[in-house]
Amino acid sequence: MASSSYCFSVLSLVVLLPFLLHSASATSYIDAICQKFRGDKAFCVKTLSAYPPAASATSPLQAAVATLNLGSSYASKTADFTGKAAKADPKLMKDLAACQNEFVVIQRSLKSASSEVKEDPESANYDVMLCFDSTTSVKNLVGKNTDQASKTVITMTLMMEKFIGLGLGATETLGG
Repeated sequence: MASSSYCFSVLSLVVLLPFLLHSASATSYIDAICQKFRGDKAFCVKTLSAYPPAASATSPLQAAVATLNLGSSYASKTADFTGKAAKADPKLMKDLAACQNEFVVIQRSLKSASSEVKEDPESANYDVMLCFDSTTSVKNLVGKNTDQASKTVITMTLMMEKFIGLGLGATETLGG
């Protein structure tokens, strides 16, 4: 009986070891990105650990691409919200439509960065850095407004800046 218990333990270890190592690797890739992140490290670790493509990354490149894609996805959702808000308020339509365009620019820049980060991390880093110009434009367009839609857009913009920071950490981890 002792030998069957021993065999079961060894077999369990053999089966589980790749998963344990994989998880440890993904954690180290996330930690590397978060070390480069110039913001709240706890936010970085929590966000990337909760995002399945980053949490299951098998290389630093996969973790970086996942991080950039997460930011791109957030920019796309923010652009959608801003576009709907522009249609709902004729007085703010022009400014909110311009904000929507800025978020589309961010989304495209982050997508571009994710596709070029393997070959040219410095160019990818530059693409991510440019996204801050768009968030500044959004703040200038609606930052002083007191309506609920503008306040929501500003809150989303501040979160977008965190995702851009994550993207910078990702590109810098690969040499950008």
